[in-house]
Parts: sequence; C-alpha cells; structure tokens
Amino acid sequence: MLKKTLLAATALLALVGGAAAQDLKEFRVGILGGENEADRLRNYACLSDHLKKEFGFEKVSLFPAADYDGVIQGLLGGTLDFAELGASGYAAVAIKDPKAVTPILTTQQADGSTGYYSIGLALKSSGIKTIKDAKGKKLGYADPDSTSGYLVPLTQIPKDTGAPNDKFFASTQFNGGHENNLLAAYDGKVDVAVDDSSGLGDFKDGYTSGTFRKEVDKGAVDPNKLVEVWRSPLIPNGPLVVRNALGDAWKTKLTDFFLKLPTTDAKCFSAIEGGDFKGYVKVTPDFYNAVIDVRKAAIGG
Repeated sequence: MLKKTLLAATALLALVGGAAAQDLKEFRVGILGGENEADRLRNYACLSDHLKKEFGFEKVSLFPAADYDGVIQGLLGGTLDFAELGASGYAAVAIKDPKAVTPILTTQQADGSTGYYSIGLALKSSGIKTIKDAKGKKLGYADPDSTSGYLVPLTQIPKDTGAPNDKFFASTQFNGGHENNLLAAYDGKVDVAVDDSSGLGDFKDGYTSGTFRKEVDKGAVDPNKLVEVWRSPLIPNGPLVVRNALGDAWKTKLTDFFLKLPTTDAKCFSAIEGGDFKGYVKVTPDFYNAVIDVRKAAIGG
C-alpha cells in the first residue's frame, strides 16, 4: 500500500511540474557577456517579440550578463531558461551539473559545417606574421569560460610554439570578452588577440561570422590594419541550451521554433548570430564530449 501511495504521489508531482512548464508565463533568456550591452539587447529584441507571439509569454526577460560566468551560473541556479553558449561554457555547466540543461541546436556555417575557429589577430604594423613571431610579446584572452577566446588557445597554441603560453609570451591577460579583446589588439594594448571566427569567406570582410566580422560591420576596426597570425583546429559550434526543468515538451517546441527562425525572419536570425550562417541543426550532448574532456584536463570545471 505504501509503495502504491508513493508511486501515486510521484505521478502527481510529475503532472504538476508538467502543468507548470506548460503554463510558463515568463521566459528568461541569458545573453553571453563580452560585447557591448546595448548591441546585445538590440540584436535580441526581435527574438523577444517572436517568442511572445509564438508562445504567448506575458514576458520575455533578456539578461545580458557582464561575463560568460553570469549566464553559466544563471542556468545552474535555475534563474535562466535558455541561452546560447560556447562549447566550453556548455562544458562548464555539464561538468558542474550534467542534468541542468540540454543542448538542442547549434549553428551551421555557410559551407554546411558545424564548427568554427579560434584565430589570432595582430596589427599588421607589428611585423608579427605567425604566432612564433610573437615570442616575448603580450597575448590577449577573451574570457575564462570562452572556448575560442581561452580554452582552445591555451591548449593548442603551445603545439605550434613548443612552449606553454605563460612561458612563450611575456604576459597573458583577460580583456573582458571577445569584443574588448580584439579592440585591445587593435589599440596596441596586447600584441595578439585570440577570437572566434568562421574562418570562411574574405578576411577583408572579417570572414563570414564571428567577433571580427561584427567589428568590421560596425566600422570599429579596419581589417586592412590587421593580420591573422594563428588558427586553431576546427571547434564545435556552441549550443542553444534549454533548462531541463522546463520539460521535454518545451524542448521540442523551442527546437521547432528556432529551426524555422532563419526562414521566418532571416534578419532576426542574422542579428542574433552575428554573421552569415546557413541555419540551425539539431545536436546532442555527445557532440561536446571532446570539449568537456579538454576543459576537465586543462582548467577543471
């Protein structure tokens, strides 16, 4: 009898939880830090409008965190329902709590690939042409939870230089996100900045997507004054993640919504992703196993 009572109670709780998820009134979206807050809010405004119209949310709250960790902690603490993370950021969440979120989609590049690169950029006037030329110089990182702006350069640049970064370079420093990091190199505050890029298309355009492309489009940097001095192996594109507490029904609804977004509003899709992408494709947690392993080995959780 006790067993039946417990089973009934469990079933009731599941129904209550499911009903709460179905009756979601507010949807909370985390936006990674490291770029101008006004730009991030403006780019996501169209998404807020679409979500309200599609799902009838009374409120869609946008949270532009000051840094990557702000979004990571929001997802872990249950104060955010959705976010687009970098691969290393997702790894940080998965390491701390594998049941916190589920990756549902990732971006697909113009060539159909689901990866991107970390690239090293330097001023052309510096005379640095390859990463080996930067021995004894200053290296700029983006954010401790960035894949292309820290984890990959930390582990992959030494394969090209033959020494750990803290030994090869005179100094390394975090510059508060991808935008600030690129501008630090452009302004001569560091000699090389590592940032995210599709690595596709023309350098003079800032390639097809990534921070370099965003800054070129805004007129913040002149690509003719920069040179690419390093490129990583291909990195898995970061995922769109949904908080597991919302339930499977919401994961399915949101997956379907975002898969259609590049067609229903191509301009909004481009604003959110910052460049020329083909669309979204479905992804599973296994896609990020290698990044999780690298993060565990290199910097822990």
